[in-house]
Amino acid sequence: MTGESILDYVKEHAVQHPQRIAIKVATAAGDGDGIQETITYSELYDRMQRCEPLPIPLLGDRWDGDFILCTTGTTGKRKEVIISQRAVIANSENLIEGHGYETDITFIIAGPMDHLGCWSKIFPTLMVGGMLYIIKEGMKDVNALLRPMEKGNGRFATFLVPSSIRILMQQAESRLAQVSERIDFIEAGGAPLPLPDMLRLCELLPGTRLYNTYASTETGVISTYNYNDGRCLSGCLGRPLPHSNVVITPEGTIACQGDTLMSGYRGEPELTAQVMHDGTVFTADGGWIDDEGMLHITGRKDDIINVGGLKVAPQEVEEAALSCAAVSDCICISRQHPVLGEAPELLVVLSAGHELNKRELARHISQSVDRYKVPLYYTAVDEIKKTPNGKLDRKAYKHSM
Repeated sequence: MTGESILDYVKEHAVQHPQRIAIKVATAAGDGDGIQETITYSELYDRMQRCEPLPIPLLGDRWDGDFILCTTGTTGKRKEVIISQRAVIANSENLIEGHGYETDITFIIAGPMDHLGCWSKIFPTLMVGGMLYIIKEGMKDVNALLRPMEKGNGRFATFLVPSSIRILMQQAESRLAQVSERIDFIEAGGAPLPLPDMLRLCELLPGTRLYNTYASTETGVISTYNYNDGRCLSGCLGRPLPHSNVVITPEGTIACQGDTLMSGYRGEPELTAQVMHDGTVFTADGGWIDDEGMLHITGRKDDIINVGGLKVAPQEVEEAALSCAAVSDCICISRQHPVLGEAPELLVVLSAGHELNKRELARHISQSVDRYKVPLYYTAVDEIKKTPNGKLDRKAYKHSM
């Protein structure tokens, strides 16, 4: 790792990167050009040293200490995660190595800045001398995301959660295909991207690197997989990146090691000890490592539905349902059953012009999963509840059971 802190890193790179770093902030969805400010690495170092905030929405304005990101995870309790200078640099170098950041990149950040998936892209882009394009409103309007790609020059990249990728393909599929040559890569994170969406995105963007990344606020950026490799492996998250290591526990869950890990939860030593000890963060994500050394995720352990002693991962059911033309969005949840104890229920947002045909949908799902995994209950809904980060809000449905 280069340097002991972000300030050291920037000071060293001030000589290596004399070019100016461009930052654009789109103040509204209709603002296509944004407000631009350019600074050199030397200027960046001076501003950081004086603790002056940059013209981008960072959490805090100090660059000489730890950063704090907030997360609720699956517990619903707000936790303040301490991210050290060392971890920020390790995460940045993992991303640069894993995704091939280069000087001509314009990285579009279109999501909440308190989410690691978006926040972690700021520094690697600055490190390579690229351009940051910040959409303050996030992924609320596909025009805000596509407009800079359609009007600008060079190569673009972005990070999106799976629900945003699905919206993008539903609302602007042809426009996305038209700018395909300008898109260097798209990274998905926060939750597994369903296989039907992976396959469709590969068709639309045949020359674009498309990544599924394993990361969390507690673990940092651990591994990544370009699924536009001709195989499009569902649930695959690639090999660990240079500053990271992955082990599978005897319980079949993923544990992470390396310099990207959090320092702990601020003011919560007991809570920290529950998930982090011996230089390892223990997650609730089920997973396995294949013969190529690539990590595969099977879903969160606490999301598993116990159907008469048989285990059902809701993500597998959702993936099968999303391959049906009648399904625009869905979530598989647990419902009480008088005999089985639990049974899968599928909440479905129907595509335009379609009606809910429970028998046909069950038949379609049964072509991809074992019989006991096919939902017994189906309900049409107007929308699926999401977290502020755009992930399926499974916790909300558990509380409403």
